[in-house]
Amino acid sequence: MQASTQIRESISRVVALRQKVADQPDLALALHTIKHVQAQRFAGTYQDLLHSASYAACANFFLEELYSAKDFAERDAQFARIAGALERTFPQQVVATAVALAELHHLTEELDLAMALNWQRQAGLSEAQTYVLAWRNVGRRQDRLWQLQTVLDIGLELGQLTRKPGLYFMLKMMRKPAQLAGLGSLQHFLESGFRHFADLARNQGTVSSFLDTVKARESAWLDRLFDAPAATCSAELSRTLAAAATDRT
Repeated sequence: MQASTQIRESISRVVALRQKVADQPDLALALHTIKHVQAQRFAGTYQDLLHSASYAACANFFLEELYSAKDFAERDAQFARIAGALERTFPQQVVATAVALAELHHLTEELDLAMALNWQRQAGLSEAQTYVLAWRNVGRRQDRLWQLQTVLDIGLELGQLTRKPGLYFMLKMMRKPAQLAGLGSLQHFLESGFRHFADLARNQGTVSSFLDTVKARESAWLDRLFDAPAATCSAELSRTLAAAATDRT
């Protein structure tokens, strides 16, 4: 299957998932809450990296572009529109990264919606308790492991792609045409990702150190969310969310 077709199919599935939520305010609220909890969990887990001189830019990029609760509908539409041009214009590594991102986005939306449907059935529990229960009721451990590995692979590819001569210059040259074509959100994602990882890649081993930290901490959370006693996991999640909330004040 062509890369452009894979991208468009993944995005069309995301759009279909969004349509299921569009006319259900309670489900939409549950979905937004889950995304917010996940973003806060990331912020609380990576407080040190988010305030680090070396890692803050990439940690914030992960938070804003991969773990954020914000609406990516505009970027998705632009992504689907440019899929063919992306395949024709960029090296295979860039195209493969774009395909992985689209597939990751689809799986993430699918899992989040499954949790939101389960979230609606819970009552009388704290936010952390409800999240842990919804996570376990949905299950799909192998999908969660693929999700994490794909995030790490995208980060690794971004780090490697920044070393390709002329690629970042090509992206910057596309800035004005992209804005004129209504592709500003997608351009921002591509350019900011390359820029942040380029800064990190200038220090030998720093990208791998950042990704190793993400892998270790996310793997620990996966084990905790699936295997730890529910009360223990909920308490740890509550502490992490509270740490993120305190960090914002």
